[in-house]
Amino acid sequence: RESFMSQANEILLQMKYARIINGLAERLHIDNRKALRLFYESNTYVYLRKKVGDLHCMSDAYLIDELMIEYTNKQGS
Repeated sequence: RESFMSQANEILLQMKYARIINGLAERLHIDNRKALRLFYESNTYVYLRKKVGDLHCMSDAYLIDELMIEYTNKQGS
């Protein structure tokens, strides 16, 4: 049962990643491939993967906003 729940949680997280990547692509008017790269190179992704705090429980819109802030800050550097 624990293995099933762990696998189910991982699938749900992967689906969340896909929605976030699609939303990021729409927000930045870029293709999904570039959004995918930005997502996987972000600190936000690292925190999500490590389940730091409750970040993985936040809404897709909130996480896209966080990615936008991170992306904007990197552009300014």
